[in-house]
Amino acid sequence: MNLIDGKKVAEEIQQELKASISMIQGRKPCLAVVMLGKHPPSQIYVKRKIQACANVGIISSRRQLSDTTTEKELLQEIEQLNLDPNVDGILVQLPLPLHINVGKVMQKISPEKDVDGFHPINIGKLLSGETDGFFSCTPLAVKTLFERYDIEVSGKHVVVFGRSNIVGKPMAAMLMQSMPGGNATVTILHRQSTNIKGLCSMGDILIVAVGQPKLITADMVKEGAVVIDVGINKIVDSSVSSGYKIVGDVDFDNVKDKCSFITPVPGGVGPMTIAMLLKNTLKSYMDALLGGGQQ
Repeated sequence: MNLIDGKKVAEEIQQELKASISMIQGRKPCLAVVMLGKHPPSQIYVKRKIQACANVGIISSRRQLSDTTTEKELLQEIEQLNLDPNVDGILVQLPLPLHINVGKVMQKISPEKDVDGFHPINIGKLLSGETDGFFSCTPLAVKTLFERYDIEVSGKHVVVFGRSNIVGKPMAAMLMQSMPGGNATVTILHRQSTNIKGLCSMGDILIVAVGQPKLITADMVKEGAVVIDVGINKIVDSSVSSGYKIVGDVDFDNVKDKCSFITPVPGGVGPMTIAMLLKNTLKSYMDALLGGGQQ
């Protein structure tokens, strides 16, 4: 079993980004983060993203709004950021309050500043095989880990368990493209699928993003498979001082010895997702610079 150390690779990528950004004369890349309310997990995630920006030399601008902010007010805030030539990336932290339509918000963000890769235009570019848009950060993180660990996906049977717009769907689209890091045969599973155990065990590569702790057990994994665990779940554990621990969707301790490669949770895909956000922000800056945008 080889452990895929996402934390280590993310640190390497951040050092590479830091070196590139240090060479920039004048204004540095800027990421604007918009957050509504005081959702505790979101506050933690935003803090980590802002700290990561500081680590590599990206300017961060945090817009903290009330959870009573109307949809119209949020869209106006995004439009101001769209028009601001000093902002390269816009990230609206999810989840949003129930009175706000997430789809409208994602569509309002300029595709050229959509560093999360959620705008329909960027999703459409991914589906059509174009590479000039932004890829969603978590699937891009997984793809990058494959590259850094020399894990070949071409011709492999990849089983993606989960069909979310954030992970499952773009991950499947990325893997099936006729390009480096693609050319895989992809099966998508979800909670309504039948014969989940049998289908999971057919995967040369198994990517799980369901949000159910320790769902994947050893009898669901093919001998020698590559297992990528995107899940992040908090479970009660009285043996640790905090009273809980973070686990993935894979029963790591029982599955690891059956795998050729496996990601841990925490320390696997999570740190890489933030690294990809930073990478997309620098890409947005460079695209605008090379395209004649104001910098």
